[in-house]
Amino acid sequence: METKAAKTPRVALDREAWIKGAIAILAEHGAERLRVEVLAKRLGVTKGSFYWHFKDRRDLQNAVLQFWRDGRIHDIRKQTQAEPGGEAAALLHTIEVYSSARNRKGIAIEAAVRDWARRDPQAVAVVEEVDAERLACACRLFRACKLDEHEAQARSLLLYAYVFGVSLMRPGSFAGDLASLRTWIAGHIAR
Repeated sequence: METKAAKTPRVALDREAWIKGAIAILAEHGAERLRVEVLAKRLGVTKGSFYWHFKDRRDLQNAVLQFWRDGRIHDIRKQTQAEPGGEAAALLHTIEVYSSARNRKGIAIEAAVRDWARRDPQAVAVVEEVDAERLACACRLFRACKLDEHEAQARSLLLYAYVFGVSLMRPGSFAGDLASLRTWIAGHIAR
């Protein structure tokens, strides 16, 4: 008697699964590899499933940008919330979270979206919106620490220039105690 091999059941993917798969490809390979065929293969499904959820590649790209935008803004607002009197601590916490070495996946996605924005006007608009929110939230905290508007804006730019710069760097053996250097820098930005 001949037995048939059991078929592996097909996995039904929702729109969010496609978007998250696309973000993984974006982080690993950049926006140019964000193609339907590549994504379907990675997810182990047919291209037909893609067209159930998206009109075309641009629709997917827009969904990825919106998903990233919404996630970033939600996270930024969460990280920069502070009770009255706790604004300086919130600034230090924000610096710690965004400059942390454990944030490698997040910075890979951030870098890929920013690279994408060098060539795509829709990506530019989304990055500008996220950056404006980042700076506004940090500025609000600095203003609550009694800094004038000009200094609050300058320190907000400095904060994000530092966290993005340090998260892209791999200083290795530059200094014996990088942790104390980071603490010193964060203290000077947030004071």
